Amino acid sequence: MSLNKDKYSIDNTDYTVGQDNVQKWGFDVHNPVFGFSAGFIALFLIAIMLVDPEVSKAALDGLKWQIIGMFDGLFMWSANIFVIFCLALVVSPFGKIRLGGDDAKSDYSTMSWIAMLFAAGMGIGLMFWGVAEPVAYFTGWYETPLNVTPNTPEAAKLALGATMFHWGLHPWAIYGVVALSLAFFAYNKGLPLSMRSVFYPILGDRTWGWPGHVVDIFAVIATLFGLATSLGLGAQQAASGFHHVFGIDDGLLTQIIIIVVVTLLAVVSVVRGIDGGVKVISNINMLLAIVLVVFVALVTMAVSMGTIPTTVMGYIENIIPLSNPIGREDEAWMHGWTVFYWAWWISWSPFVGMFIARVSRGRTVREFLIAVLIIPTIVTILWMSVFGGVAIDQIINNVGELGANGLTEVPLAMFQMFDQLPFGNILSLLAVVLVLVFFITSSDSGSLVIDSITAGGKVDAPVPQRIFWALIEGAIAIALLWVGGTNAIQALQAGAISTALPFTIILLIMCVSLLMGMRTEKHNKG
Repeated sequence: MSLNKDKYSIDNTDYTVGQDNVQKWGFDVHNPVFGFSAGFIALFLIAIMLVDPEVSKAALDGLKWQIIGMFDGLFMWSANIFVIFCLALVVSPFGKIRLGGDDAKSDYSTMSWIAMLFAAGMGIGLMFWGVAEPVAYFTGWYETPLNVTPNTPEAAKLALGATMFHWGLHPWAIYGVVALSLAFFAYNKGLPLSMRSVFYPILGDRTWGWPGHVVDIFAVIATLFGLATSLGLGAQQAASGFHHVFGIDDGLLTQIIIIVVVTLLAVVSVVRGIDGGVKVISNINMLLAIVLVVFVALVTMAVSMGTIPTTVMGYIENIIPLSNPIGREDEAWMHGWTVFYWAWWISWSPFVGMFIARVSRGRTVREFLIAVLIIPTIVTILWMSVFGGVAIDQIINNVGELGANGLTEVPLAMFQMFDQLPFGNILSLLAVVLVLVFFITSSDSGSLVIDSITAGGKVDAPVPQRIFWALIEGAIAIALLWVGGTNAIQALQAGAISTALPFTIILLIMCVSLLMGMRTEKHNKG
């Protein structure tokens, strides 16, 4: 099949955005994709509510561990491939390609662009795991990375390095592959901003038929469950924060109320669109996050500054051993942590990738990938060094709740660390606000992305459609929390891992398709 001459040429397709859409009841939807996606989610929600929560929880948890046991190698090697692929593109001639063509201009300032991609990418996760994860690895709360002995200097270094391994280059390479593929085929080849467009070099005009429908349906479902996982974690942490600061009950009812309120706020932002909603909230996110991390770093200067080199070296020294799934003596740790994280990032990749693509016109491939991989990694090193380093120091010196009992409640870990710092209650309150704002950003940007996929690639879906998907996201998060009960994290993880499995294969094929498409771009010959 020739990309340049025959009927499958990227540049010769006569497909127009939204040509298969149905307009009804104020919606503008791509019928097979919207209908099957919404139908599947409706059946899932009905089944969750009708089946006994304990039965549903057992089924989801069993499915999660079965997938992890059978496909751990697929997840691990795929993540490594994505990192290598992105770094190779940075140094290749393809790095000169500008998204949107040689004369394209950026739609957003560099700071607003970085704020949006970072807030959408992993904001809630950093708040939830920034203290809990390093502490868990240091104390052996659930196994230790590379079987290091808990509560030792080596464990402290490896705990910070392993945390960065999960939040550094690998997740952002996963996002980068999806975002770059979507942006290239939308802005340089004029195809709809939808997941199916990425596979045109392989599928040809079948992209607009059922093979493309299946890709988009998987993307919608993966996005919804990936988002629901993060929204559920955010609700748990916000509820714990309210309980910690104000004594409000942090049970399931409070978590559901938080999801409902934040979902309604996200609806307002979704209605306002990217410029009037997402961009503004993302900039607020970045400002609040900077205030929080800078204050904690200043009041714990000796510990924070001393931890940064430890984090960097722990990351560099262990990235290869942690990336290798073969012959691991710490298989239980790898399964419980790394494989879950890779699945979570993959389930998030359609959402984050498409959102980043929507705000990245005018960047070169090299500029795009360097920003997407390196800048968030640097910021995360600072974040994890400050929060994780201070928490580990409190444990070593037997300070406060963490020092006395270690990690007892994951959503509460950050607030317990703040208790031992000046203005601890104010810091906890600021953290709760930041979780909620990250919460809103994830929900509204996710809704805009799903709107685009289910509208056949249109980026200006009607307002009722945006509202519909924002409400659906909240409903899935509530359903998974309901099933999980007091151990909702397990149910949330199961949802993310189940949807990530088929999408891992899609992402691997995406790398091949992107290279095929880039070969047709005239600029890369320069």
